[in-house]
Amino acid sequence: MTASPVNQRRKWWLSLVLLAAVSLLAVAIRYWPRAPLAAQIPSSVAIFDARGELLRLTLASDQQYRVWTPLENISPQVIDALLLHEDQHFYRHPGVNPIALVRASVATYTGGTRQGGSTLTMQLARLLYGLNTRTIGGKCKQIWYALGLELRYSKRDLLEAHLNLMPYGGNVQGVGAASLVYFGKSADKLGLGQALSLVVIPQSPARRGPDEIEPESLRAARVRLFARWIENHPDAKNEAELIALPLRYSRLDQLPFHAPHFTASILEKYRSTDIGARQSIYTTLDARLQRLSEQIVNRYVREQHNGIRNAAALLVDSRDMSVRAMVGSADFFSADIQGQVNGTLAKRSPGSALKPFIYALAMDQGLIHPMTVLKDAPTHFGSFSPENFDGRFVGPLTATEALTRSRNIPAVALNSRLTQPTFYQFLRTAGIANMFSESHYGLALALGGGEVTMEEAATLYAMLANHGMMAPLRYRRDDAANEGTQLLSNEASFMTLDMLASAPRPDNAGTATSHLPIAWKTGTSWGFRDAWTAGVFGPYVLVVWVGNFDGSSNSSFVGVQAAAPLFFRLSDAVAARERNWQPAVAPEKLVRVEVCSASGELPNADCPKTSSTWFIPGVSPIKLSQIHRRVYIDTRTGKQACPPYDARTRSEVFEFWPSDLLQLFSQAGMPRRKPPATVECESSNSVANGTPPRITSPVATVTYAVRQSGDNVIPLTANTEGGVQRVHWFIDESYLGTSAANEALAWIAPSSGRHLVRAIDDQGRADSREVNVSLLQ
Repeated sequence: MTASPVNQRRKWWLSLVLLAAVSLLAVAIRYWPRAPLAAQIPSSVAIFDARGELLRLTLASDQQYRVWTPLENISPQVIDALLLHEDQHFYRHPGVNPIALVRASVATYTGGTRQGGSTLTMQLARLLYGLNTRTIGGKCKQIWYALGLELRYSKRDLLEAHLNLMPYGGNVQGVGAASLVYFGKSADKLGLGQALSLVVIPQSPARRGPDEIEPESLRAARVRLFARWIENHPDAKNEAELIALPLRYSRLDQLPFHAPHFTASILEKYRSTDIGARQSIYTTLDARLQRLSEQIVNRYVREQHNGIRNAAALLVDSRDMSVRAMVGSADFFSADIQGQVNGTLAKRSPGSALKPFIYALAMDQGLIHPMTVLKDAPTHFGSFSPENFDGRFVGPLTATEALTRSRNIPAVALNSRLTQPTFYQFLRTAGIANMFSESHYGLALALGGGEVTMEEAATLYAMLANHGMMAPLRYRRDDAANEGTQLLSNEASFMTLDMLASAPRPDNAGTATSHLPIAWKTGTSWGFRDAWTAGVFGPYVLVVWVGNFDGSSNSSFVGVQAAAPLFFRLSDAVAARERNWQPAVAPEKLVRVEVCSASGELPNADCPKTSSTWFIPGVSPIKLSQIHRRVYIDTRTGKQACPPYDARTRSEVFEFWPSDLLQLFSQAGMPRRKPPATVECESSNSVANGTPPRITSPVATVTYAVRQSGDNVIPLTANTEGGVQRVHWFIDESYLGTSAANEALAWIAPSSGRHLVRAIDDQGRADSREVNVSLLQ
């Protein structure tokens, strides 16, 4: 009987509903949230240097070398050759190719040549689920899993997973790991011959597994595949002779294990973050500088015969804060020195290595400039009575000398005067971790009372190189550079490096090979447990440590004797390889001023010698020097004469120092000549000490209206007594500059309002007045 139209329509609708339900089920299965295939397969971690050189390849959790490599990071030649060789219809079948299966079954079970009928998806199912496909049941299970994979994942996902699971013999799986093991390069940099080899090896890993010399079976298989390749790529015919040549391979036991401390640190730093999603880590390390640094550190330690058995070094490029070399110990493989410990990460007393930052803070807070004279004399800071390393005191010396000679008393004295921030607050803000309270350290923090790591020390010195900007170190190439935080002024940072660069190199450090200055500072911890040298040369920051990981002391662990020679060997070697550096340029705000060499203050008329120093206008301290004074002597008595002076008097310039410094000069074998005895002079016989300068411009009763966007210069002039050579000008107690007598000095008014103008001549006489300034828009 013929079905009724109603029944036909019902069947038609039922079929349509069933088809829609199946379609919806297929779509639901396909797009139902699931973990990507990459998450189901353990991966090794490949660590590269900044140029792409492999440093280290770890084992995956299943003890396989397998680097999950995204499809876009695999050479297209590998992908095309794989599809050509294994599955030309990959993008057109649903996971199973029935025609290929039938053809392979007939050939296998009729005694013909054994053929493979598995698609790439079927091969992936076997690799992914560990199936035994030599039996009919196993083959059926393989087909079932392949169909399931096709239903749940895209062709791209399946192809990517297959490439990452291909077997290469032993415990090497996937194109990413094989290209690193056999050719020492990432999968996106493979040549055509190498790509063809990695496609044919998985067919028979045991027979075709490469050694240093390529097996003939592997070469023949590669040549056969190339013959098929040129059918689709005729332009490749020119490479036929090259493809026919045997390739050179590296062995698994030749995998690199470079920069072990650095790579271990990388694995530890990123283990708890995104390392699972980044099986290939491109770091900031320069493998060439790393090998150079390792060789120099190892050789230096082996040459020592004074108990020095271990050392560490850290090299940072301050331009982007990238770590370029990290040597955690003198020999990673030496158990005698605990070589696998990474010395760059341990907290240790820096000794005097952090003193430069006390001086930088003092310059920013207006306490000193580089030529300010400080006192190195016995001083009590409450119950704290610091001494110098050599147990001696040298009296007055400039801030530059005090820093480069690492005198303790001036550093502690400056530390006691720092405010907002204090030295402790500065270190906390700079990220020094695990510090106790400020009261715990007291002023001893200036002498290494706290502890820092080499990484923290490198970050601090990089701040000086980066104009006072504090930024964290970078370890991965793709990490964006941090803009940083301004903790010191550009001016103070530049002056601090300039001061450090004036320190002479130690005698046994060799000969400088760089035309650039090296700013460096040593440190020796209490009890001779740690010897440090840190510094800046060109764009690089280098920190060197010498000591024992068990904290044992050695009288040879002195910064300038043990660490400085190694520092200069390393800096000279790096400088010899990279010379394209420009010297640092002084900040625009900095100016050079002449000061009296003995006092570091503005020279008076009797100062016999002057020096030039950097100076921050409005910040650096300055006043007229009073150390040198002219004394009139009665030639008959040898005592000071009373005015008026006549032909029986002569004048000499003497130095007037405080009594405690006079005593130090004497103890140092440099006694100062004392002025002759004074006599009482009758006031009626005295004469005035001369006429002070008289300011003639600006005028006190005038309001100076100047344009803010135009010429807002106001001339400063003063009438002076004959014999005056220089006039020093101050605005609101801040030093502005020096002019010759009866010459004008230009003052650019900074703001509206009343300003105090003061003129001091080179005899110490002064005049001042207030002036009103109005800046016009």
